[in-house]
Amino acid sequence: MRKQLITRHFFLVVLSVFLYTSSFAQDRVRLKASYVKIMNESAYFDLQATAKVNDENVNVSKIELIIYNLVGDEQIEIGKTTTNMQGKSRFILKDLNLLKPDSLNTYNVDISFDGNEAFKSASKSISFKDAAIEAKLVTIDSVNYVTATLTDKSTDSLIIGQSLKVQIQRLFKNLPIGEEFNETDEDGTILVPIPEGIPGVDGVLAIEVILSESDEFGTVKTIVKAPIGKHIVDESTFDQRTMWSPRNKTPLFLLIFPNILTFGIWGIIIYLILNLIKINKS
Repeated sequence: MRKQLITRHFFLVVLSVFLYTSSFAQDRVRLKASYVKIMNESAYFDLQATAKVNDENVNVSKIELIIYNLVGDEQIEIGKTTTNMQGKSRFILKDLNLLKPDSLNTYNVDISFDGNEAFKSASKSISFKDAAIEAKLVTIDSVNYVTATLTDKSTDSLIIGQSLKVQIQRLFKNLPIGEEFNETDEDGTILVPIPEGIPGVDGVLAIEVILSESDEFGTVKTIVKAPIGKHIVDESTFDQRTMWSPRNKTPLFLLIFPNILTFGIWGIIIYLILNLIKINKS
Protein backbone atom coordinates (compact mmCIF):
# COMPACT_ATOMS: atom_id res chain seq x y z
CA MET A 1 0.00 0.00 0.00
CA ARG A 2 2.81 2.35 0.89
CA LYS A 3 4.62 1.59 -2.37
CA GLN A 4 1.43 2.39 -4.29
CA LEU A 5 1.15 5.77 -2.54
CA ILE A 6 4.80 6.57 -3.27
CA THR A 7 4.33 5.59 -6.93
CA ARG A 8 1.20 7.71 -7.19
CA HIS A 9 2.87 10.75 -5.65
CA PHE A 10 5.90 10.29 -7.88
CA PHE A 11 3.64 10.19 -10.94
CA LEU A 12 1.87 13.40 -9.87
CA VAL A 13 5.19 15.17 -9.30
CA VAL A 14 6.48 14.13 -12.74
CA LEU A 15 3.22 15.24 -14.36
CA SER A 16 3.36 18.63 -12.58
CA VAL A 17 6.96 19.19 -13.66
CA PHE A 18 6.04 18.30 -17.24
CA LEU A 19 3.11 20.70 -17.32
CA TYR A 20 5.22 23.44 -15.71
CA THR A 21 8.07 23.06 -18.20
CA SER A 22 5.71 22.75 -21.17
CA SER A 23 4.10 26.05 -20.25
CA PHE A 24 7.51 27.69 -20.46
CA ALA A 25 8.17 26.00 -23.81
CA GLN A 26 5.86 28.54 -25.43
CA ASP A 27 7.47 31.69 -26.73
CA ARG A 28 6.12 35.10 -25.84
CA VAL A 29 4.92 37.40 -28.60
CA ARG A 30 6.09 41.01 -28.56
CA LEU A 31 3.70 43.51 -30.07
CA LYS A 32 4.48 46.94 -31.52
CA ALA A 33 1.80 49.47 -32.36
CA SER A 34 1.72 53.00 -33.73
CA TYR A 35 -1.10 55.39 -34.57
CA VAL A 36 -1.07 57.22 -37.92
CA LYS A 37 -3.53 59.84 -39.17
CA ILE A 38 -3.57 61.22 -42.71
CA MET A 39 -5.63 64.38 -42.90
CA ASN A 40 -8.82 64.13 -44.99
CA GLU A 41 -8.08 60.49 -45.79
CA SER A 42 -7.83 57.88 -43.05
CA ALA A 43 -6.44 56.89 -39.67
CA TYR A 44 -4.97 53.50 -38.84
CA PHE A 45 -2.86 51.43 -36.48
CA ASP A 46 0.36 49.89 -37.80
CA LEU A 47 0.92 46.65 -35.90
CA GLN A 48 3.80 44.19 -35.79
CA ALA A 49 4.23 40.89 -33.94
CA THR A 50 7.65 39.36 -33.25
CA ALA A 51 9.02 36.68 -30.94
CA LYS A 52 12.37 35.36 -29.82
CA VAL A 53 12.67 31.72 -30.90
CA ASN A 54 15.92 29.86 -30.24
CA ASP A 55 17.67 33.15 -29.46
CA GLU A 56 16.58 34.58 -32.82
CA ASN A 57 14.03 37.30 -33.46
CA VAL A 58 11.36 36.11 -35.89
CA ASN A 59 8.18 37.61 -37.32
CA VAL A 60 4.98 36.01 -36.11
CA SER A 61 2.56 35.54 -38.99
CA LYS A 62 -1.08 34.51 -39.24
CA ILE A 63 -2.09 35.38 -35.69
CA GLU A 64 -5.27 37.22 -34.83
CA LEU A 65 -5.03 40.51 -32.98
CA ILE A 66 -8.03 42.07 -31.25
CA ILE A 67 -8.24 45.85 -30.89
CA TYR A 68 -10.02 47.26 -27.85
CA ASN A 69 -10.95 50.79 -26.83
CA LEU A 70 -10.28 51.23 -23.11
CA VAL A 71 -12.82 53.48 -21.41
CA GLY A 72 -12.37 53.46 -17.65
CA ASP A 73 -12.58 49.82 -16.57
CA GLU A 74 -14.46 48.85 -19.73
CA GLN A 75 -12.98 47.14 -22.80
CA ILE A 76 -14.88 47.84 -26.03
CA GLU A 77 -13.88 45.66 -28.98
CA ILE A 78 -13.58 47.70 -32.18
CA GLY A 79 -12.24 45.06 -34.55
CA LYS A 80 -9.83 42.25 -35.39
CA THR A 81 -6.95 41.86 -37.80
CA THR A 82 -4.48 39.13 -38.82
CA THR A 83 -0.74 39.55 -39.31
CA ASN A 84 0.78 38.83 -42.72
CA MET A 85 3.88 36.76 -43.51
CA GLN A 86 6.09 39.60 -42.25
CA GLY A 87 4.23 39.69 -38.94
CA LYS A 88 2.67 43.04 -39.84
CA SER A 89 -0.90 44.26 -40.11
CA ARG A 90 -2.70 47.56 -40.64
CA PHE A 91 -6.02 48.14 -38.90
CA ILE A 92 -7.88 51.03 -40.54
CA LEU A 93 -10.17 53.18 -38.43
CA LYS A 94 -13.16 54.05 -40.58
CA ASP A 95 -14.11 56.82 -38.18
CA LEU A 96 -12.19 58.16 -35.17
CA ASN A 97 -15.55 58.87 -33.55
CA LEU A 98 -15.86 55.12 -33.04
CA LEU A 99 -13.34 55.54 -30.21
CA LYS A 100 -14.24 57.15 -26.91
CA PRO A 101 -11.66 59.32 -25.11
CA ASP A 102 -11.15 59.50 -21.38
CA SER A 103 -11.69 62.57 -19.19
CA LEU A 104 -8.36 64.04 -20.41
CA ASN A 105 -9.41 63.72 -24.07
CA THR A 106 -6.93 60.87 -24.54
CA TYR A 107 -7.77 57.80 -26.59
CA ASN A 108 -6.60 54.56 -24.97
CA VAL A 109 -6.30 51.47 -27.16
CA ASP A 110 -5.23 47.93 -26.30
CA ILE A 111 -4.05 45.40 -28.88
CA SER A 112 -4.41 41.84 -27.59
CA PHE A 113 -3.29 38.37 -28.71
CA ASP A 114 -5.03 35.50 -26.93
CA GLY A 115 -2.23 32.98 -27.48
CA ASN A 116 -2.11 29.61 -29.23
CA GLU A 117 -0.20 26.34 -29.08
CA ALA A 118 3.06 27.98 -30.11
CA PHE A 119 2.93 31.39 -28.43
CA LYS A 120 1.76 32.86 -25.16
CA SER A 121 -0.82 35.60 -24.97
CA ALA A 122 0.37 39.21 -25.20
CA SER A 123 -0.98 42.74 -25.27
CA LYS A 124 0.16 46.25 -26.13
CA SER A 125 -1.43 49.54 -25.05
CA ILE A 126 -1.09 52.90 -26.78
CA SER A 127 -2.53 56.31 -25.95
CA PHE A 128 -2.88 59.39 -28.14
CA LYS A 129 -4.73 62.65 -28.56
CA ASP A 130 -6.34 63.91 -31.75
CA ALA A 131 -4.20 66.47 -33.57
CA ALA A 132 -4.71 68.18 -36.92
CA ILE A 133 -2.40 69.85 -39.45
CA GLU A 134 -3.69 72.49 -41.83
CA ALA A 135 -1.24 73.35 -44.60
CA LYS A 136 -1.33 75.55 -47.68
CA LEU A 137 0.88 77.16 -50.30
CA VAL A 138 1.68 80.89 -50.00
CA THR A 139 3.82 83.28 -52.05
CA ILE A 140 5.79 86.05 -50.33
CA ASP A 141 8.00 88.38 -52.40
CA SER A 142 7.91 85.95 -55.35
CA VAL A 143 9.13 83.11 -53.12
CA ASN A 144 6.91 80.06 -52.62
CA TYR A 145 6.40 78.78 -49.08
CA VAL A 146 4.42 76.03 -47.44
CA THR A 147 2.81 77.08 -44.18
CA ALA A 148 1.25 74.65 -41.71
CA THR A 149 -0.58 75.03 -38.41
CA LEU A 150 -0.75 72.29 -35.77
CA THR A 151 -3.74 72.16 -33.44
CA ASP A 152 -5.10 69.94 -30.70
CA LYS A 153 -8.58 68.96 -31.93
CA SER A 154 -9.91 67.99 -28.51
CA THR A 155 -9.32 71.46 -27.05
CA ASP A 156 -9.14 73.41 -30.32
CA SER A 157 -5.85 74.92 -29.13
CA LEU A 158 -2.56 75.60 -30.90
CA ILE A 159 0.35 73.23 -30.31
CA ILE A 160 3.59 75.14 -29.74
CA GLY A 161 7.16 73.84 -29.93
CA GLN A 162 6.47 70.65 -31.89
CA SER A 163 8.82 69.65 -34.72
CA LEU A 164 7.22 69.15 -38.12
CA LYS A 165 8.96 67.49 -41.04
CA VAL A 166 8.39 68.83 -44.57
CA GLN A 167 9.22 66.76 -47.63
CA ILE A 168 8.29 66.35 -51.29
CA GLN A 169 7.07 62.99 -52.50
CA ARG A 170 9.52 61.22 -54.81
CA LEU A 171 9.40 57.79 -56.44
CA PHE A 172 12.13 56.13 -54.36
CA LYS A 173 12.95 58.47 -51.47
CA ASN A 174 11.15 61.63 -50.42
CA LEU A 175 13.05 64.92 -50.71
CA PRO A 176 13.25 66.86 -47.39
CA ILE A 177 13.06 70.65 -47.56
CA GLY A 178 13.51 73.34 -44.93
CA GLU A 179 15.33 72.79 -41.64
CA GLU A 180 15.81 69.39 -40.08
CA PHE A 181 13.54 70.49 -37.22
CA ASN A 182 10.80 72.97 -38.09
CA GLU A 183 9.32 73.89 -34.71
CA THR A 184 5.91 75.49 -34.48
CA ASP A 185 5.94 79.07 -33.17
CA GLU A 186 3.59 80.74 -30.69
CA ASP A 187 0.86 80.55 -33.36
CA GLY A 188 1.43 76.81 -33.78
CA THR A 189 2.71 77.53 -37.30
CA ILE A 190 5.76 76.84 -39.46
CA LEU A 191 6.81 78.61 -42.67
CA VAL A 192 9.16 76.69 -44.99
CA PRO A 193 10.49 77.97 -48.35
CA ILE A 194 10.20 75.68 -51.37
CA PRO A 195 13.30 75.56 -53.61
CA GLU A 196 12.78 76.37 -57.28
CA GLY A 197 13.32 73.93 -60.12
CA ILE A 198 12.04 70.76 -58.44
CA PRO A 199 10.54 68.58 -61.19
CA GLY A 200 7.01 67.26 -60.91
CA VAL A 201 4.60 65.42 -63.17
CA ASP A 202 2.62 68.10 -65.02
CA GLY A 203 4.42 70.63 -62.78
CA VAL A 204 2.60 69.50 -59.61
CA LEU A 205 4.50 68.80 -56.36
CA ALA A 206 3.02 66.71 -53.57
CA ILE A 207 4.32 68.29 -50.35
CA GLU A 208 3.99 66.36 -47.09
CA VAL A 209 3.93 68.01 -43.67
CA ILE A 210 4.39 65.42 -40.92
CA LEU A 211 4.27 65.30 -37.16
CA SER A 212 6.32 62.14 -36.76
CA GLU A 213 5.90 59.62 -33.93
CA SER A 214 4.85 62.08 -31.26
CA ASP A 215 4.49 60.53 -27.80
CA GLU A 216 1.30 62.52 -27.28
CA PHE A 217 -0.33 62.58 -30.73
CA GLY A 218 1.19 59.73 -32.73
CA THR A 219 1.97 60.42 -36.39
CA VAL A 220 -0.10 63.02 -38.26
CA LYS A 221 0.37 63.82 -41.95
CA THR A 222 -1.16 66.18 -44.48
CA ILE A 223 -0.43 66.52 -48.21
CA VAL A 224 -0.51 69.75 -50.23
CA LYS A 225 -0.67 69.67 -54.04
CA ALA A 226 1.37 72.65 -55.34
CA PRO A 227 1.49 73.49 -59.09
CA ILE A 228 4.91 75.15 -58.83
CA GLY A 229 7.27 72.40 -59.98
CA LYS A 230 9.33 72.12 -63.12
CA HIS A 231 7.01 70.68 -65.73
CA ILE A 232 7.80 67.12 -66.85
CA VAL A 233 5.68 64.70 -68.81
CA ASP A 234 4.96 61.23 -67.45
CA GLU A 235 6.41 58.92 -70.10
CA SER A 236 5.64 55.76 -68.18
CA THR A 237 4.21 52.92 -70.29
CA PHE A 238 2.89 51.03 -67.28
CA ASP A 239 -0.73 51.11 -68.51
CA GLN A 240 0.15 50.58 -72.18
CA ARG A 241 0.47 47.38 -74.18
CA THR A 242 4.20 47.03 -74.88
CA MET A 243 6.67 44.20 -75.42
CA TRP A 244 8.04 44.66 -71.89
CA SER A 245 4.66 44.93 -70.17
CA PRO A 246 3.32 42.20 -67.87
CA ARG A 247 1.31 39.33 -69.35
CA ASN A 248 -2.06 41.03 -68.91
CA LYS A 249 -0.76 43.97 -71.02
CA THR A 250 0.46 41.91 -74.01
CA PRO A 251 0.24 43.83 -77.33
CA LEU A 252 -2.87 42.91 -79.30
CA PHE A 253 -1.00 41.86 -82.45
CA LEU A 254 0.90 39.27 -80.38
CA LEU A 255 -2.42 37.87 -79.24
CA ILE A 256 -4.19 37.91 -82.62
CA PHE A 257 -1.64 36.75 -85.22
CA PRO A 258 -0.17 33.77 -83.30
CA ASN A 259 -3.69 32.52 -82.59
CA ILE A 260 -4.64 32.89 -86.27
CA LEU A 261 -1.55 30.88 -87.28
CA THR A 262 -2.26 28.23 -84.65
CA PHE A 263 -5.88 27.77 -85.67
CA GLY A 264 -4.87 27.81 -89.37
CA ILE A 265 -2.30 25.05 -88.90
CA TRP A 266 -4.72 22.93 -86.90
CA GLY A 267 -7.37 23.52 -89.60
CA ILE A 268 -5.02 22.19 -92.30
CA ILE A 269 -4.12 19.16 -90.14
CA ILE A 270 -7.79 18.34 -89.52
CA TYR A 271 -8.56 18.78 -93.27
CA LEU A 272 -5.76 16.35 -94.21
CA ILE A 273 -6.92 13.80 -91.62
CA LEU A 274 -10.49 13.93 -92.96
CA ASN A 275 -9.23 13.42 -96.54
CA LEU A 276 -7.14 10.44 -95.44
CA ILE A 277 -10.22 8.93 -93.79
CA LYS A 278 -12.22 9.38 -97.04
CA ILE A 279 -9.42 7.80 -99.12
CA ASN A 280 -9.21 4.89 -96.70
CA LYS A 281 -12.97 4.29 -96.93
CA SER A 282 -12.97 4.43 -100.73
